[in-house]
Amino acid sequence: MSLDSATRERIETLLKNHRVVLFMKGTRQQPMCGFSAAATNTLNELLPDYHTVNVLEDPEIREGIKAYGEWPTIPQLYVEGELVGGADIIRQMYTSGELHSLFGATPPDRSAPEITITDKAAEAIRQGTANAQGLALHLEIGPDHSAGFQLAPAGDHDIVSSSNGIEVHFDPGSAQRAKGIVIDWVSTVQGEGLSLKFPGAQEIKSLTVQELQARLAAGDLVLVDVRPAHGRAQAAPLAQARVLDEVGYDSLAALPKDTAIAFICHHGVSSRGVAERFAAHGFSNVYNVQGGMDAWAAEIDPSVPRY
Repeated sequence: MSLDSATRERIETLLKNHRVVLFMKGTRQQPMCGFSAAATNTLNELLPDYHTVNVLEDPEIREGIKAYGEWPTIPQLYVEGELVGGADIIRQMYTSGELHSLFGATPPDRSAPEITITDKAAEAIRQGTANAQGLALHLEIGPDHSAGFQLAPAGDHDIVSSSNGIEVHFDPGSAQRAKGIVIDWVSTVQGEGLSLKFPGAQEIKSLTVQELQARLAAGDLVLVDVRPAHGRAQAAPLAQARVLDEVGYDSLAALPKDTAIAFICHHGVSSRGVAERFAAHGFSNVYNVQGGMDAWAAEIDPSVPRY
């Protein structure tokens, strides 16, 4: 892959003017791919400020940076003009503490959190991992309390906690946010799955679409549509709804903690996950809309498309 002199000069100017530069898809506030989101989530924990370049808006830089560092993928992190690597390397260095040292940050607390895994959750995990030989159960909890489980090889620098015969692997930041959590297996009208309960978090209350209609008419509830763009293209958000992708998580998190806030998605599954994040942040009046937009279309407004 060739690199013309003009693009090389632009890249070198960026690296000269900024100590830390992340070439990514999207922006720090709104990453446009999972790998870029993972990179910014990690850097946000250690750096109050760093420079980002949205390669989606600059095709020359998008291709040029790959040639410049002889690195084929995006994102790419540069520190003091030197290529550090992509999302996986950033994460590995964060877990090992190398990234903290690179940025002069306080070394991570590597103490293992006390966690509780209920009997139902432990049995479900055992069944789900029965054929996952050589893989460990990892739990990542972001600064906004978004959480995700995955099966992956154990890392040399993982922080490991155990409960009910189950081992869970964490990175340093996730380990600190996991202190005191309860991992349970829950059944709702939307289905079954693992659920996290953070210490002090309020229970998520369910809201039928009929109850939602009444609360919207009364004007005493903030409704947030958490569906991705393709879902909103199929069925437009309700007129009173705020769209999470547009208003941003931080804007909503700044609301008074006693705000009555309800979350809606397609069927009521992903919205519950977002609701749990807000409850973990101290919101005391959090609702999940049962059945989501599909139930609204079926039971309240048949003019809303079902998809």
